[in-house]
Amino acid sequence: MALGDLMASRFSQSTVSVSNHLDECSGTGADDGDFGSGSRRESDGASSSSNVTAVTTMTCMAYLPQTVVFCELRHEGFEDSLPSGPSESGPVSKWRPKDRMKTSCVALVLCLNISVDPPDVIKISPCARMECWIDPFSMAAPKALETIGKALHSQYERWQPRARYKLQLDPTVDEVKKLCNTCRKSARSERVLFHYNGHGVPKPTANGEIWLFNKSYTQYIPLPVSDLDSWLKTPSIYVFDCSAAGMIVSAFTERQDWNSSGSSSSSMKDCILLAACEAHETLPQSAEFPADVFTACLTTPIKMALQWFCTRSLLRDSLKPGDIDKIPGRQNDRKTLRGELNWIFTAVTDTIAWNVLPHDLFQRLFRQDLLVASLFRNFLLAERIMRAANCSPVSFPVLPSTHQHHMWDAWDMAAEICLSQLKSLIDEPNADFQPSPFFTEQLTAFEVWLDHGSEHKKPPEQLPIVLQVLLSQSHRFRALVLLGRFLDMGPWAVDLALSVGIFPYVLKLLQTTATELRQILVFIWTKILALDKSCQVDLVKDGGHIYFIKFLDSMDAYPEQRAMAAFVLAVIVDGNRRGQEACIQANLIHVCLRHLQLANPHDTQTEPLLLQWLCLCLGKLWEDFPEAQTIGLQADAPAIFAPLLSEPQPEVRASTVFALGTLLDVGSDTFRDGVGSDGDCDDDEKNKTELNIVKSLLKVVSDGSPLVRAEVAVALARFAFGHNKHLKSIAAAYWKPQSNSLLNSLPSLATIRSPSSGYTNTSQYLQPASAIPSQIGPVLRVGSDNTAVGRDGRVSTSSPLASSGIMHGSPLSDDSSHHSDSGILSRDGASNGVINFSRPRSLDTTMYSECVLAMYTLAKDPSPHIASLGRRVLSIIGIEQVVTKALRYSGGSSVRQGETTGASPTPSLSGLGRSSSWLDMNAGHLTFRTPPVSPPRPNYLTGMRRVCSGGSLEFRPHHLNSPDGLAVPLLGSGGASGTSERSLLPQSTIYHWSCGHFSRPLLTTADDNDEILVRREDREKFALDRIAKCQHSSVSKLNNQIAIWDTKFEMGTKAALLQPFSPVVIAADNFERIRIWNYDDAKLLNSFDNHDFPDKGISKLCLVNELDGSLLLVASSDANVRIWKDYTSKGKQKLVTAFSSIQGHRPSVRSVNAVVDWQQQSGYLYASGEISSIMLWDLDKEQLVSSISSSSESSISALSASQVHGGQFAAGYADGSVRLFDIRAADMPVCTTRPHTRVERVAGIGFQPGLDPSKIVSASQAGDIQFLDIRNPSNAYLTIDAHRGSLTALAVHRHAPIIASGSAKQIIKVFNLEGEQLSIIRYHPTFMAQKIGAVSCLTFHPYRVLLAAGATDACVSIYAEDGYQTR
Repeated sequence: MALGDLMASRFSQSTVSVSNHLDECSGTGADDGDFGSGSRRESDGASSSSNVTAVTTMTCMAYLPQTVVFCELRHEGFEDSLPSGPSESGPVSKWRPKDRMKTSCVALVLCLNISVDPPDVIKISPCARMECWIDPFSMAAPKALETIGKALHSQYERWQPRARYKLQLDPTVDEVKKLCNTCRKSARSERVLFHYNGHGVPKPTANGEIWLFNKSYTQYIPLPVSDLDSWLKTPSIYVFDCSAAGMIVSAFTERQDWNSSGSSSSSMKDCILLAACEAHETLPQSAEFPADVFTACLTTPIKMALQWFCTRSLLRDSLKPGDIDKIPGRQNDRKTLRGELNWIFTAVTDTIAWNVLPHDLFQRLFRQDLLVASLFRNFLLAERIMRAANCSPVSFPVLPSTHQHHMWDAWDMAAEICLSQLKSLIDEPNADFQPSPFFTEQLTAFEVWLDHGSEHKKPPEQLPIVLQVLLSQSHRFRALVLLGRFLDMGPWAVDLALSVGIFPYVLKLLQTTATELRQILVFIWTKILALDKSCQVDLVKDGGHIYFIKFLDSMDAYPEQRAMAAFVLAVIVDGNRRGQEACIQANLIHVCLRHLQLANPHDTQTEPLLLQWLCLCLGKLWEDFPEAQTIGLQADAPAIFAPLLSEPQPEVRASTVFALGTLLDVGSDTFRDGVGSDGDCDDDEKNKTELNIVKSLLKVVSDGSPLVRAEVAVALARFAFGHNKHLKSIAAAYWKPQSNSLLNSLPSLATIRSPSSGYTNTSQYLQPASAIPSQIGPVLRVGSDNTAVGRDGRVSTSSPLASSGIMHGSPLSDDSSHHSDSGILSRDGASNGVINFSRPRSLDTTMYSECVLAMYTLAKDPSPHIASLGRRVLSIIGIEQVVTKALRYSGGSSVRQGETTGASPTPSLSGLGRSSSWLDMNAGHLTFRTPPVSPPRPNYLTGMRRVCSGGSLEFRPHHLNSPDGLAVPLLGSGGASGTSERSLLPQSTIYHWSCGHFSRPLLTTADDNDEILVRREDREKFALDRIAKCQHSSVSKLNNQIAIWDTKFEMGTKAALLQPFSPVVIAADNFERIRIWNYDDAKLLNSFDNHDFPDKGISKLCLVNELDGSLLLVASSDANVRIWKDYTSKGKQKLVTAFSSIQGHRPSVRSVNAVVDWQQQSGYLYASGEISSIMLWDLDKEQLVSSISSSSESSISALSASQVHGGQFAAGYADGSVRLFDIRAADMPVCTTRPHTRVERVAGIGFQPGLDPSKIVSASQAGDIQFLDIRNPSNAYLTIDAHRGSLTALAVHRHAPIIASGSAKQIIKVFNLEGEQLSIIRYHPTFMAQKIGAVSCLTFHPYRVLLAAGATDACVSIYAEDGYQTR
């Protein structure tokens, strides 16, 4: 199977929007037309629950929406922690050898004393005689000794040809000492190998001495290993081929123990020993072995292995003793028989070692030094062969026993297959050699493991063999594909592959031009770099970045794979100046920008993952690299990025913001502090460019995704840092003491509009002067003078500041040394050294002001993470944070009008008159040190009302007589140095967050899909069964109170909700406290605060994805929407996302009074209130997709979305009118009617049960309930006068033909759709003889005939039919 097909088939679900699990759950695919623009899924197949005969297949789909939102990776605990990017430490450091080393000098010492046997050896007959495969008795002794020495030299040289070899034959102690010193001097800090053959001398002594000769060869002279060690030092490796060689190892280890406890400088930490046998053993003397069988195994392993194998194989009769020497080919040529055998032997021994040894020891012995690795591979063979002769080779470090490892069976089989061809190859030298099936079979075994293995099972033992197979062109492609599948299993798999030594192989493969390997190599490198960023250095060093740039620029690869190439390049340039410079030279910027231009915005064929990583790659390339930024700006990058800010995927939008943000230069210290040169053309051009970038960023400052808003905050922080003087100048102007009549005459903040959008772009928090709450009105409306400041520093109403509608007495920040009581801004530098704020040019002022407003918006963001970023941004321009204390009602009397919630009225509150309006807007999120200004005017404090509705503000006033005089100026130039200030800039998270995508499996689907599918099917069956019962039920009464719950809400219950699949009710109060209760067990499950700064309570509770592990959508009256998961588990609730659903509101209103509703069918959230439009949010895209005109001067008081027909919703207005909207229609609203005769606000509205989209129920505050059919909009076809002027709540059952209404007079009435009253529920006196409070909310269970009612006295009651049974 071609890799492209593999990627296409397995990888298509792994786009930036991780494939919605409902594709598998419902057995339906994604809608191709919508896949690129948000992955909306509408099922067109039959539900698995269609066996419910009462409901048709079409009805099933209508009642069981298939759309699922907020199930993407970005919703997994964004507020808690962000996935980290590629690691630079941790487990990664283990695979990379700490110090590469080589053995540069080899000392060969042979003590053979041919023809003279040592006194402690009794030889058998016939006896082993061969030394280095030479019979010493076949020639004269001196010549034999010399020939054997040369043979040993050549045997070692094949393993390490570049080492220096020094030979000593039958030497004296002095000669060995000189040899050792010479070798250490030559090797310096590299390793020295000392090979000792003691076949002609006595065994080593128990004291750890080996024997040499005197000059006349009349005596054996002992040499203590301690002397040997002191001469050779470390690093070193010793090979002792003699009987009782274990004695020497014991002496060395004892010396090591002594050294570790003593003070000797000699170290054993890098001393390696290989000995032929244990201390009590003698070498094999059988004639079938050479005398130096240990040396033969270490230096000529293939010959030794085959000689030994042939004596035990069925081939022993067909092969002659000398045939092994006739094996054709070269050892390093894998296409020959000899090369194939050597290759298989290497793979087998590597595999045994990797599977048996601890990984750190494997790294040290098999990956650090080529010669050491070869000797240890061959040592495994020595253990196998010599143990068959009752001899046990010894090593230090000690290795586990490997002589019976099952991979030796694979070697035997491969050797037999290869040797079976030897006869024909000897007879016909030109005959073709048939390669062994060994590697093919091992790859198949690896593939079997991939099909059944996992992180929790034993690792695949074939991994070292896969490494060896990469060397072969014939097996390489298959090996790479299997390796890619393995790496995809997780970071643990990547770490294993790196520890086995895969890295140099795949690095070398980047030099290949084979096109079929490109895709899988890019995939493998993606997986490696997702784990370990440090590989970026190796890639740049070897020019590997060119490979990925070419791949990125090729149009024949799948977009997902090109996205991987962009990811690899992003890691290469991340914080790596050499990488940035190399990629600029390779024209990476223009390649990325060209592909961004080719990608048609909103084109369904455009792969979001590719767009995301093109942006991130460019952002990382530009980050802190002015040269690259200049190239990007010259290529008009901001204009290319602008369309991407409206892409449907939040990840793409966030990455675009990141890339634009990195183009903003944080500025030099001199520029930032405002003491640079006077007008510089370059600076002007740069400022203009950066202002254009910020203009684009302001469009997404209220984006629906916290991921995007976080990046906007980071980008604005960079802008604030680089343009500090201008923003502080704006701030200083805000703080001027001015006549309040001037403030009242200024235009509204809400009139500032984004140039590119039709609706206001400012936040709903920015309340205009004309909308100042009455509580603080008297504070501002004082004074009658019309003082304005003209060109000499006074602000005039014609100045850009005033005409842009920015100034409303909002305190941005202040340094009192700049101001006098008359509000004059000093144009000359003040004598105390405070910097001089030059006014920004008028053309720029509006943009700077909008930036400040955007910073305010972010500082009051409903997401705590974004709000903290916003406050950090404000601190950069001098607005300081002060401790805020959440004002929550906790018993006793509530704060009444006229009471201050801040500090007591003292003269130090003199600045409050100018600051209170902004403090009110911010509801306690931010406070300021009040600067010392002119003495307080008494009328500022008279009539002061509650300044902040949600939090009490703790002022830290400066006293005029304080020891430090003017204290710390809010806009002062003092403080930390530029470098340390810059380190305080908030850091972008989108790059590291996005890297996490590639650490997860990309080729396979999640294992929990089956579980999700089963749960979904169970819920669908239950829902359809209950829907059928509801539709055919004949409800007679609904006054059986099955549960009553005292929520302990001091202000009563504001909203309630019944869970569909568990006996759980959710309630919320005016202080946005949420409590969850199990009404079957009468048990409180959880209680938590929606947020820390409550305003006016919760307007709506909705369940999102109710068939798939529901999320709780909480809409506050201030239009903020927060979505929670795990909300029924005590203390484990997590915020999934949060955003503000309304952008800007009418100048004449005091608060938003938001009304929202959620529509699962379409994935849309509708929001309105005291605004002239209805906001349509696509929660899959987390994006405002439309702003629909409400078509009325009156505000919307009730909103209901159809749960059956996607895109339809009805709105009730404060003037009693009702309108039906359908977003699919060209003209909206579809229908307008005024069913309520009295001009009273619509208190509740809803679609009637069933599939008919034209029937609506509307209830007004006056007490009448109207049944409407929009096909005849002129008159209601049924009217119920339910209550007299006191209706507070309306509930319409989703499926059963009943509705319920509640009144402030403690009455609930239940009607059927024909208008008949089924039940009337009157509240009876409680045991305390008090009437339970007015009905505040009503809600039906979606699939049962259950009604939950909340009241103003904190009680929630649940009512059912008389025959109700708990599940």
